[in-house]
Order: sequence, then C-alpha cells, then structure tokens
Amino acid sequence: MNKYLISFLLLCCVTACTTPPKGLAPITGFDINRYLGKWYEIARLNHSFERGLSKVTAEYQLREEGGVTVINRGYDEKAKEWKEAVGKAFFVEGPDVGQLKVSFFGPFYGGYTILELDKENYEYALVSGPNRSYLWLLARSPDLDTAIVKRLVTKAERLGFPVDELIYVTN
Repeated sequence: MNKYLISFLLLCCVTACTTPPKGLAPITGFDINRYLGKWYEIARLNHSFERGLSKVTAEYQLREEGGVTVINRGYDEKAKEWKEAVGKAFFVEGPDVGQLKVSFFGPFYGGYTILELDKENYEYALVSGPNRSYLWLLARSPDLDTAIVKRLVTKAERLGFPVDELIYVTN
C-alpha cells in the first residue's frame, strides 16, 4: 500500500511541476520550427541555477529521437568561466501549444510555459516555469526595445509575478 501511495504522490509532484502556474495558460498557434535557434535572456527572476550569470542564452534544437535539445549558457564573472547546462524538452499538450516539460536532471521535469510570443517574427517571448517564482523575458538579440520590455513586464505583473525582483541581464 505504501509503495502505491508513494508512486501516486511522486506522479502528482512530477505532473504539477510540468503544468502552467495556476490561472495561466500557454499560447496556442505555436510553431517549434520558428522557435528553434538562439534566444538571449533580457530579464529573469533569480534562481540558484543562473545566479551570478551574465550573457545568458538559451538555444533550442530538434532532437533526432523527438523533442527539443535545450542548451543554456551564461558567463560567471566571479569564476571567469562559461557555465553550460544541456537538457531536453517535450511537448505537454501538442506541438501547436507553447507548453513543454524540460529536464536537465534525469527523470525530473519542470514546466516551460510560453505566456506571450511575437507570433509574427518570433523575436521575443515571455516564459514561465512551473510557478510564479520562475520567469524569463527572451529575445532573438541581446537588446530588446524598451517599450516591448515595459509591456511584457506590465503583463507579467498583471499575471501575479514579482516583477520588482526581476534581474535585467548584462549582455
């Protein structure tokens, strides 16, 4: 009985970590082929796996066996070295929905929810993790128009993210 209870609880935890934050929905009409390539981090909420990094990028590539390879890279000024993490991502609902589950650590997945995307040119995106403690503002170039940044930050604030804690990345 305990084995089944533990399995059920573990399944609930894993599932909860791959869903959007409560009350939020991923974009639809998503095209992974247009999303592939390099993205620059413009702003993020602080978390341990990117703490102290500048010049942060995320690169997305199709995997031969399905899904997407994710390569996150940033410069650690204190250590004077580049840090890199390679993971894998898979669609949660389908390839036209901006909701993926991403893993950098074995069988454990976290949510990756695209909340807003420049669908015309795929030049910027507002992305959440599994809860409101994770937020990224990404762009195709190291600099993003100030008006767009302000609009996305305002949207994130309306959605309940602690935008006063955003770190604006040095690129």
